[in-house]
Amino acid sequence: MTLQHDQLLAFSPMHRLQWEEVQQKNVILYPEGMVELNQSSAEILKLCDGTRTFSQLVEELETKFETSGLAGDIEGFLTVALGNGWITQK
Repeated sequence: MTLQHDQLLAFSPMHRLQWEEVQQKNVILYPEGMVELNQSSAEILKLCDGTRTFSQLVEELETKFETSGLAGDIEGFLTVALGNGWITQK
């Protein structure tokens, strides 16, 4: 599946993104298991709420972290997330 930059990105209803106190990190929970996330990945997924396109998500993260040039890294992660079914496109 290819990431479409003009579509809204949403976290999959089949998964749950939450903070795990024991691991001291955000995780994705799903029926078959759990995926531990680094801080960057969690920040990206938190914005996948069905109200932002790829460009809007990148703009918001670059503003939040006062940097630029994040599009390639964010696209790479979102492509993996899409392939794993963690996010959907609308």
